[in-house]
Amino acid sequence: MKDFILNRNKEFLRKRLGSMSQVAGLKRYRLSEGRADGVDAVDVRTGTGFSYTVLPGRGMDIAWTEYKGVPISYMSSTGVSAAAHYEAAGMEWLRNFFAGMLTTCGFDNVGGPSEEMHPVIGKRDLGLHGRLTNLPASEVSATEEWEGERYVMRVSGKMRQSCLHGENLTLRRTVTSVLGESKLALHDKIENESNRELPFALLYHMNVGYPILSEDTRLYISSESLVGASDLARKEIERYDSFHAPEAGCVERCYFHKLKADEEGKAHVAVVNEALQLAVVFTYLPSQLPAFTEWKMLNEGEYVLGIEPGTNNPVGRAGMAEAGTLQHLRPGETREVDVTVEVLDSAEEIEAIKNKIKAMRENA
Repeated sequence: MKDFILNRNKEFLRKRLGSMSQVAGLKRYRLSEGRADGVDAVDVRTGTGFSYTVLPGRGMDIAWTEYKGVPISYMSSTGVSAAAHYEAAGMEWLRNFFAGMLTTCGFDNVGGPSEEMHPVIGKRDLGLHGRLTNLPASEVSATEEWEGERYVMRVSGKMRQSCLHGENLTLRRTVTSVLGESKLALHDKIENESNRELPFALLYHMNVGYPILSEDTRLYISSESLVGASDLARKEIERYDSFHAPEAGCVERCYFHKLKADEEGKAHVAVVNEALQLAVVFTYLPSQLPAFTEWKMLNEGEYVLGIEPGTNNPVGRAGMAEAGTLQHLRPGETREVDVTVEVLDSAEEIEAIKNKIKAMRENA
């Protein structure tokens, strides 16, 4: 059977469908078992075989992602857990880390546990990767409608991280997809709604798993510079872009990249599986997210590649302050972030993105 090619013409589809849900659309529901009980979710289908699940109950992050039945995102052993199960101390964040296509890290910390002294509250312990992914969204909206000849699906919501005498930061997120495209576009707007200047950090922890990740996978990335974050990573730095089969006891390798932007100000990272003829392409603006971390974890059961653009590398609050990279927001100040994830399955498209990234590296 030939691959189904969706006709996106509004009038053509009107004559053939009773409901757009036959080919694409949104499905809103609530998970109801175990630690996931009570988590709000929205499934998105674009009509190409590309689908994903947004979790308003977990910071508007994105869990399962598939393309024509092929899993794209890595899901950890914790599964999706409700925000109520979040444990803030130390490394306990990991108990709620489902991974998925996107887990958002921040606002108070990106990286290992740290602490700060607050003039009123006193010593504050800042656990691994902060609270954002464990903040349920309010003002949630899930809409789908024709905009001219484009059928557009949007899921949006607002997260607030606040504390009496402390911070009051909001993140408004909209995830958008269009009928006939194998792509999602994320737009975030961060605002300091307090009356004092506040430090903040963001990291977009995007996670690719098997079968996209395998011995047949290569990472294409427009790096200007690259450093290993540990002795082991530095020792194996020449192999940052290749992967092996799961290995018992394998520990993580993290690499900090500085990415070159193209003429439109965009950086591109492509995870390409040649055997499957599939590529997952991540695009963002280094002007918004100046740091990039590659998390290479090839342990048995923990077989995952993390694609992690951010305001900072995950060195913890103290490390950011020491390096002078910790960002601040003035009262009322806003920042905006745009990230896209796209799946490519044609040899021509895959070769084109590989060549584009190679050319950017050569001209770095």
